[in-house]
Amino acid sequence: MSQSNSIILVPAYMDQFQCIGSSCEDTCCTGWSVTIDRATYKKYKKVKDPALAKKLDTVVTRNKKSSTDNNYAIMTMTECKSCPMLSVENLCEIQLNVGEDYLSTTCASYPRVTNTVNRNYEMSANLSCPEAARLALLNPNPMEFFEIKLKKNQKHLFFSQLEPNNYTDNQIMSYFWDLRIFSIGLIQNRSYDITDRLLILGLFYQNLQDIVAAGNTTETPQLIENYRKLIQAGTLRQSLAQIPIEASAQIRLLKELIDVRIHSGAANSRYLNSFEAFLAGINYTDRDDIEAIASRYQHAHDMYYKPFMEKHFYILENYLVNQMYKNLFPFYGNSLSLMDNYVMLALHYSLIKMHLIGIAGFHKSDFNLNHILTLIQSLAKTIEHNPRYLQFAFDYLKKKEFTSIAGMAIFLKN
Repeated sequence: MSQSNSIILVPAYMDQFQCIGSSCEDTCCTGWSVTIDRATYKKYKKVKDPALAKKLDTVVTRNKKSSTDNNYAIMTMTECKSCPMLSVENLCEIQLNVGEDYLSTTCASYPRVTNTVNRNYEMSANLSCPEAARLALLNPNPMEFFEIKLKKNQKHLFFSQLEPNNYTDNQIMSYFWDLRIFSIGLIQNRSYDITDRLLILGLFYQNLQDIVAAGNTTETPQLIENYRKLIQAGTLRQSLAQIPIEASAQIRLLKELIDVRIHSGAANSRYLNSFEAFLAGINYTDRDDIEAIASRYQHAHDMYYKPFMEKHFYILENYLVNQMYKNLFPFYGNSLSLMDNYVMLALHYSLIKMHLIGIAGFHKSDFNLNHILTLIQSLAKTIEHNPRYLQFAFDYLKKKEFTSIAGMAIFLKN
């Protein structure tokens, strides 16, 4: 897509973001593959610096099996999974020697995520970048969105494209903006606990899924209005308070995920450190029964996680809003239904919260913002690299028939 449209919609933090280079505590040049687009590959073939040209010729390999313009070649990573063009100062030798214009689209765009909605640009960031995570998550004010001028020659990796204007009123996609505004507004409604906001969102999407299945999609605006009134009146508070707390069910999922995590092997050291702290924080062992682990898990929640997060609830609120905006919620993934999109969002939240409860139990009164940022950033990097981990959790919930709102409540509430 051309850049004739010079305006782009972004969360406010994107206007502040810039790469901090060698100061970054978890460089994006390590831990995953780097694809090279066709235009950049051709540039590399014309590099005049003899030493750099020779090195590029050695480490850049054509992708001849499934080549596309964006995935035309690949950078061969080192044995320690680092980019071979990374200097000892953790700076890119390509950018140092021939300039930023020679970065591949992958490298120049990361951590930025670009989508188009009705052919208009939208940009946000993957929180696998530590600096992006800091800017996005640590603002105590609700996340705001602005239109800014697109930087000249900005490279984009396009992830999703929606054209709601192409749909009629009897197709749910035509209500994208109504659903987006309602959903983000609900998650930012601070008169409710963050978990309750997510539960109400689930109730709404379960009702919406039923409406769509019955062929009554035109009732969507009325459903939104009904929920707005319920939320404002506080009618749902009593029902939310009656949802049982079942820590043992969360631990069963965690035990399954622990086995996947141990055997999958694809994680960076920052996440593994957080994972070990999580295990230690609930004194996890294979020998203990579920109820014993659940008791320690709930104690860590009540004593250390809950008091801290009641003061810093905005972190998970900002995380959810960023996920919803970045993934064009609730229409992310062609194979996912509206309710599946909700379940995937709630699953991200649940995994973060469950990890943080154990980490809080490990650090106790020393639990702080850095522990939260490290977990969210490193888990994002691990999940982006290892979709099997998240897919396993999703499939587990499906298998156990927990993907209704009643089932998801078990994993959301403590």
